[in-house]
Amino acid sequence: MTFLLFAEDAPQQPGGLFGSPMFPFFLIGLMLLFWVVVVLPMSRRQKKEQADLLANLKRGSKILTNAGIVATVVTANDGEDEIVIRSEDTKLRIKRSVVVQVLDAPAAAAEPTKQ
Repeated sequence: MTFLLFAEDAPQQPGGLFGSPMFPFFLIGLMLLFWVVVVLPMSRRQKKEQADLLANLKRGSKILTNAGIVATVVTANDGEDEIVIRSEDTKLRIKRSVVVQVLDAPAAAAEPTKQ
């Protein structure tokens, strides 16, 4: 009966997945797969929703800007990058891209059509 006193004398066991030289490539592949399946579609959907929100700004819509200003749209012309908003007694000219959320639609657009 022999006893193993040193690690060099122990028989080498295969390292499995974690000991493989291909393991870093496996991790990179998993991260890439996660990005393609989860992150990329979510990013595309958010960009599309934001573009739709900005394209559908109408006069009378109550909005929230990225600076935290809650205001009502006074003028929003199609094709222009700037809109005019009113908050309390102040009128501001801002870029469409700073609008984060439409809080409510104008009263005319909010009413359902009767058929």
